[in-house]
Amino acid sequence: MVNVTATIDFRAMAGAPFDPISSTLRSMFGTDDLPGLTRGLLVHDPAGWIPASSLSDGTHLPQLLDAAARRWRGSPHAAAALAWKSYSYWLALPAVLGWASARRVPLLRADDVLVHFEDHRPLLTLGYRRTIDVAVLPSDPLAISGLPEVVVVPDEAALLETFRATLLDEHVNPLLDAIHGQVRVGTRTLLGSVASGVAYGLLRAADWLPGSTRDNIATLLTALELDDLIELVDGPGGQLNVQRKTCCLAFTLPQPKLCSGCVIKPS
Repeated sequence: MVNVTATIDFRAMAGAPFDPISSTLRSMFGTDDLPGLTRGLLVHDPAGWIPASSLSDGTHLPQLLDAAARRWRGSPHAAAALAWKSYSYWLALPAVLGWASARRVPLLRADDVLVHFEDHRPLLTLGYRRTIDVAVLPSDPLAISGLPEVVVVPDEAALLETFRATLLDEHVNPLLDAIHGQVRVGTRTLLGSVASGVAYGLLRAADWLPGSTRDNIATLLTALELDDLIELVDGPGGQLNVQRKTCCLAFTLPQPKLCSGCVIKPS
Protein backbone atom coordinates (compact mmCIF):
# COMPACT_ATOMS: atom_id res chain seq x y z
CA MET A 1 0.00 0.00 0.00
CA VAL A 2 1.38 3.43 -0.99
CA ASN A 3 1.87 5.92 1.81
CA VAL A 4 0.18 8.91 0.14
CA THR A 5 0.84 11.22 3.07
CA ALA A 6 4.59 10.70 2.77
CA THR A 7 4.56 11.90 -0.85
CA ILE A 8 2.86 15.24 -0.14
CA ASP A 9 5.08 18.31 -0.19
CA PHE A 10 3.50 20.16 2.71
CA ARG A 11 5.74 23.21 2.22
CA ALA A 12 4.50 23.55 -1.35
CA MET A 13 0.90 22.95 -0.27
CA ALA A 14 1.06 25.57 2.46
CA GLY A 15 3.19 28.06 0.57
CA ALA A 16 6.20 29.71 2.15
CA PRO A 17 5.20 30.92 5.63
CA PHE A 18 5.66 34.59 4.71
CA ASP A 19 4.02 34.55 1.27
CA PRO A 20 0.79 36.29 2.42
CA ILE A 21 2.83 39.02 4.11
CA SER A 22 5.16 39.54 1.15
CA SER A 23 2.21 39.66 -1.24
CA THR A 24 0.43 42.31 0.83
CA LEU A 25 3.59 44.39 1.19
CA ARG A 26 4.13 44.21 -2.56
CA SER A 27 0.58 45.41 -3.17
CA MET A 28 0.97 48.26 -0.68
CA PHE A 29 4.29 49.59 -1.94
CA GLY A 30 4.33 48.37 -5.54
CA THR A 31 7.74 46.77 -5.06
CA ASP A 32 9.64 44.19 -3.01
CA ASP A 33 12.34 46.77 -2.22
CA LEU A 34 11.05 48.49 0.89
CA PRO A 35 12.69 51.34 2.81
CA GLY A 36 12.74 49.60 6.19
CA LEU A 37 12.60 45.84 5.50
CA THR A 38 15.00 43.54 3.74
CA ARG A 39 13.75 42.01 0.51
CA GLY A 40 11.71 38.89 1.28
CA LEU A 41 11.91 39.59 5.06
CA LEU A 42 14.38 36.77 5.78
CA VAL A 43 18.12 37.43 6.14
CA HIS A 44 20.03 34.70 4.34
CA ASP A 45 23.52 36.09 4.99
CA PRO A 46 23.77 37.57 8.51
CA ALA A 47 27.12 39.28 7.90
CA GLY A 48 26.79 42.93 8.85
CA TRP A 49 23.52 42.39 10.73
CA ILE A 50 23.05 42.61 14.50
CA PRO A 51 20.27 41.03 16.61
CA ALA A 52 17.74 43.46 18.05
CA SER A 53 18.60 42.03 21.46
CA SER A 54 21.94 43.86 21.18
CA LEU A 55 19.95 47.09 21.15
CA SER A 56 17.93 46.24 24.23
CA ASP A 57 21.00 45.06 26.16
CA GLY A 58 22.67 48.39 25.38
CA THR A 59 25.52 47.05 23.23
CA HIS A 60 24.48 48.71 19.96
CA LEU A 61 21.78 51.13 21.12
CA PRO A 62 24.17 54.14 20.93
CA GLN A 63 24.68 53.28 17.24
CA LEU A 64 20.94 53.62 16.62
CA LEU A 65 20.64 56.83 18.63
CA ASP A 66 23.70 58.36 16.95
CA ALA A 67 22.28 57.53 13.51
CA ALA A 68 19.00 59.19 14.51
CA ALA A 69 20.78 62.30 15.79
CA ARG A 70 22.63 62.67 12.48
CA ARG A 71 19.46 62.15 10.46
CA TRP A 72 17.15 64.55 12.29
CA ARG A 73 19.59 66.96 13.98
CA GLY A 74 17.19 67.43 16.86
CA SER A 75 17.53 67.09 20.62
CA PRO A 76 18.54 63.64 21.90
CA HIS A 77 15.05 62.83 23.13
CA ALA A 78 13.37 63.98 19.91
CA ALA A 79 15.83 62.01 17.76
CA ALA A 80 15.24 58.93 19.93
CA ALA A 81 11.46 59.29 19.63
CA LEU A 82 11.66 59.59 15.84
CA ALA A 83 14.07 56.66 15.60
CA TRP A 84 11.62 54.62 17.64
CA LYS A 85 8.71 55.68 15.44
CA SER A 86 10.53 54.35 12.36
CA TYR A 87 11.85 51.23 14.08
CA SER A 88 8.55 50.20 15.63
CA TYR A 89 6.60 50.74 12.39
CA TRP A 90 8.82 48.47 10.32
CA LEU A 91 9.17 46.00 13.18
CA ALA A 92 5.46 45.44 13.67
CA LEU A 93 4.20 45.86 10.10
CA PRO A 94 4.85 42.31 8.79
CA ALA A 95 3.27 40.72 11.87
CA VAL A 96 0.29 43.08 11.64
CA LEU A 97 -0.21 42.22 7.97
CA GLY A 98 0.35 38.52 8.61
CA TRP A 99 -2.37 38.48 11.23
CA ALA A 100 -4.82 40.49 9.13
CA SER A 101 -4.21 38.68 5.84
CA ALA A 102 -3.85 35.05 6.88
CA ARG A 103 -3.67 34.75 10.66
CA ARG A 104 0.05 33.99 10.31
CA VAL A 105 2.13 35.91 12.84
CA PRO A 106 5.94 36.00 12.82
CA LEU A 107 7.02 35.97 16.46
CA LEU A 108 9.16 39.07 16.82
CA ARG A 109 11.41 38.09 19.70
CA ALA A 110 14.44 40.35 19.85
CA ASP A 111 16.90 37.53 19.18
CA ASP A 112 15.12 36.64 15.93
CA VAL A 113 14.92 40.18 14.50
CA LEU A 114 18.07 41.47 12.79
CA VAL A 115 19.07 45.11 12.22
CA HIS A 116 21.33 46.65 9.57
CA PHE A 117 22.63 50.23 9.65
CA GLU A 118 24.97 50.34 6.67
CA ASP A 119 23.00 50.00 3.43
CA HIS A 120 22.15 53.73 3.06
CA ARG A 121 18.43 53.26 3.52
CA PRO A 122 16.58 55.65 5.85
CA LEU A 123 18.06 55.05 9.31
CA LEU A 124 17.98 51.23 9.37
CA THR A 125 16.71 48.02 7.79
CA LEU A 126 15.06 45.15 9.64
CA GLY A 127 14.92 41.47 8.72
CA TYR A 128 14.31 38.11 10.34
CA ARG A 129 16.47 35.09 11.04
CA ARG A 130 15.65 32.19 8.75
CA THR A 131 14.65 30.19 11.84
CA ILE A 132 12.12 32.72 13.16
CA ASP A 133 8.92 31.10 14.45
CA VAL A 134 5.54 31.84 12.91
CA ALA A 135 2.32 31.24 14.86
CA VAL A 136 -0.71 29.83 13.02
CA LEU A 137 -4.17 28.47 13.74
CA PRO A 138 -5.02 24.75 13.43
CA SER A 139 -6.94 25.48 10.22
CA ASP A 140 -3.85 26.86 8.45
CA PRO A 141 -2.19 24.41 6.00
CA LEU A 142 1.09 25.21 7.73
CA ALA A 143 -0.25 23.53 10.87
CA ILE A 144 0.33 20.08 9.33
CA SER A 145 3.46 21.01 7.38
CA GLY A 146 5.92 19.64 9.91
CA LEU A 147 8.06 22.74 9.54
CA PRO A 148 10.05 23.28 12.75
CA GLU A 149 9.42 27.03 12.77
CA VAL A 150 5.63 26.68 12.80
CA VAL A 151 3.93 27.17 16.18
CA VAL A 152 0.30 26.04 16.22
CA VAL A 153 -1.93 27.84 18.73
CA PRO A 154 -5.45 26.66 19.57
CA ASP A 155 -7.57 29.67 18.66
CA GLU A 156 -7.77 33.36 17.78
CA ALA A 157 -7.42 34.50 21.38
CA ALA A 158 -4.23 32.48 21.81
CA LEU A 159 -2.85 33.83 18.54
CA LEU A 160 -3.38 37.41 19.68
CA GLU A 161 -1.87 36.72 23.09
CA THR A 162 1.17 35.13 21.47
CA PHE A 163 1.46 38.19 19.21
CA ARG A 164 1.31 40.51 22.24
CA ALA A 165 3.72 38.54 24.41
CA THR A 166 6.44 38.12 21.79
CA LEU A 167 6.22 41.64 20.36
CA LEU A 168 5.86 43.58 23.61
CA ASP A 169 7.22 41.44 26.45
CA GLU A 170 10.13 39.96 24.49
CA HIS A 171 11.09 42.91 22.31
CA VAL A 172 9.42 46.30 22.68
CA ASN A 173 9.37 46.66 26.46
CA PRO A 174 13.04 45.68 27.05
CA LEU A 175 14.11 48.03 24.27
CA LEU A 176 12.06 50.87 25.74
CA ASP A 177 13.77 50.29 29.09
CA ALA A 178 17.14 50.55 27.36
CA ILE A 179 16.15 53.76 25.56
CA HIS A 180 15.03 55.27 28.86
CA GLY A 181 18.51 54.55 30.20
CA GLN A 182 19.97 56.76 27.47
CA VAL A 183 17.49 59.60 26.97
CA ARG A 184 14.54 61.16 28.75
CA VAL A 185 11.46 60.33 26.69
CA GLY A 186 8.21 58.97 28.08
CA THR A 187 6.93 55.43 27.65
CA ARG A 188 3.51 56.68 26.60
CA THR A 189 5.08 58.79 23.85
CA LEU A 190 6.94 55.78 22.47
CA LEU A 191 4.05 53.35 22.77
CA GLY A 192 1.87 55.90 20.99
CA SER A 193 4.08 55.41 17.96
CA VAL A 194 3.58 51.64 18.14
CA ALA A 195 -0.20 52.13 18.25
CA SER A 196 -0.25 54.62 15.40
CA GLY A 197 2.09 52.43 13.34
CA VAL A 198 -0.27 49.46 13.68
CA ALA A 199 -3.24 51.59 12.66
CA TYR A 200 -1.49 53.29 9.74
CA GLY A 201 -0.23 49.96 8.45
CA LEU A 202 -3.71 48.46 8.39
CA LEU A 203 -5.20 51.60 6.83
CA ARG A 204 -2.60 51.63 4.08
CA ALA A 205 -3.18 47.94 3.34
CA ALA A 206 -6.98 48.11 3.61
CA ASP A 207 -7.62 47.45 -0.09
CA TRP A 208 -5.80 44.12 0.08
CA LEU A 209 -6.98 42.79 3.44
CA PRO A 210 -10.19 40.94 4.37
CA GLY A 211 -12.64 42.22 6.95
CA SER A 212 -13.36 45.63 8.38
CA THR A 213 -10.29 47.84 8.75
CA ARG A 214 -11.83 49.58 11.75
CA ASP A 215 -12.47 46.22 13.42
CA ASN A 216 -9.01 44.92 12.57
CA ILE A 217 -7.37 47.97 14.13
CA ALA A 218 -9.55 47.78 17.23
CA THR A 219 -8.90 44.05 17.68
CA LEU A 220 -5.13 44.35 17.41
CA LEU A 221 -4.75 47.46 19.55
CA THR A 222 -7.00 45.99 22.25
CA ALA A 223 -4.96 42.77 22.25
CA LEU A 224 -1.74 44.79 22.48
CA GLU A 225 -3.25 46.95 25.26
CA LEU A 226 -2.53 50.09 23.21
CA ASP A 227 -6.09 51.02 22.32
CA ASP A 228 -6.10 54.15 24.52
CA LEU A 229 -3.28 55.79 22.55
CA ILE A 230 -5.07 56.65 19.31
CA GLU A 231 -8.56 57.30 18.01
CA LEU A 232 -10.00 56.54 14.60
CA VAL A 233 -11.89 59.52 13.22
CA ASP A 234 -13.90 59.91 10.04
CA GLY A 235 -12.41 62.27 7.49
CA PRO A 236 -14.44 64.67 5.33
CA GLY A 237 -14.58 62.10 2.52
CA GLY A 238 -15.64 59.28 4.81
CA GLN A 239 -12.12 57.82 5.06
CA LEU A 240 -10.69 56.70 8.38
CA ASN A 241 -7.94 58.82 9.88
CA VAL A 242 -5.67 58.19 12.86
CA GLN A 243 -5.74 60.75 15.66
CA ARG A 244 -2.81 60.28 18.03
CA LYS A 245 -3.07 61.06 21.74
CA THR A 246 0.70 61.42 22.08
CA CYS A 247 3.32 63.25 20.03
CA CYS A 248 6.39 61.85 18.24
CA LEU A 249 8.20 65.18 18.94
CA ALA A 250 8.79 66.02 15.28
CA PHE A 251 7.51 69.53 16.03
CA THR A 252 10.69 70.16 18.08
CA LEU A 253 13.09 69.66 15.14
CA PRO A 254 15.08 72.57 13.66
CA GLN A 255 12.59 72.37 10.79
CA PRO A 256 9.40 71.59 12.75
CA LYS A 257 6.90 69.12 11.37
CA LEU A 258 3.34 68.40 12.42
CA CYS A 259 2.48 64.86 11.33
CA SER A 260 -0.89 63.79 10.04
CA GLY A 261 -3.00 63.00 13.09
CA CYS A 262 -0.66 64.82 15.48
CA VAL A 263 -2.08 65.56 18.90
CA ILE A 264 -0.70 69.11 18.55
CA LYS A 265 -2.95 71.31 16.43
CA PRO A 266 -1.51 74.06 14.24
CA SER A 267 -2.22 77.53 15.60
